[in-house]
Amino acid sequence: MRNIVNDGLDWLSRSLKWIGFLAIYLIDTGILTFATAMVKRPGVVNRSIGVMLIYSALLLALITWRYQKQLMQNNPRHFGHTRFTTKTVTQLIGFFLLMLAIQFAWNLLINTHVLSDPANQTALNSQVLQLPFWNLAYSILFAPVIEELIFRGIFLNYFFRGNSRTLNFLGVFMSGLIFGYLHTMSLTPTLIMYAALGWVLGAAYLHFRDIRYNTTLHFLNNAMSLMAFM
Repeated sequence: MRNIVNDGLDWLSRSLKWIGFLAIYLIDTGILTFATAMVKRPGVVNRSIGVMLIYSALLLALITWRYQKQLMQNNPRHFGHTRFTTKTVTQLIGFFLLMLAIQFAWNLLINTHVLSDPANQTALNSQVLQLPFWNLAYSILFAPVIEELIFRGIFLNYFFRGNSRTLNFLGVFMSGLIFGYLHTMSLTPTLIMYAALGWVLGAAYLHFRDIRYNTTLHFLNNAMSLMAFM
């Protein structure tokens, strides 16, 4: 009985910590959203962007530190650095083509009115139009790093630590599903499309055992999605 209670408390502690990392990330995006809303007041925008840059740097340092500490304490999958070779780059291109296929199918469903435009993407497009440079820079350069550390790196080490096929499958499935839900905040077919992208990123993380690879995929995906604004 004591072991069950301890395991339950440990799971609750890990859950609260992970939610905490997510919350401090959302605060960062909230600062950028506020700056965008104040676009007609340059002074407020400049001060807000300054605060965001400082906060972002501290956030990135904190989450990177936590991720590295996790790997030092418990790393049964041997995550680390996988050398970039012709083979790994070719495989990376294969994962990216899979993400492009998902995006193509998604756009086809939107254009044929099977699915509606995702509210998250519509809001992001609106923000980019109002404050182009900082929203593009954040979405393409910063968000992929933080989201991969939170949704793949820290998440899998908090909740799916073992290196078995079952845990690997459940870890990728759940991280992708949560990733999708937090981009839609609703149980709609669009959730599956976002989740599918998350599943590819999770699979890449486990395949290469190096978070730099799925971060690169995330960067390329966001860059392709926002290319129309460049």
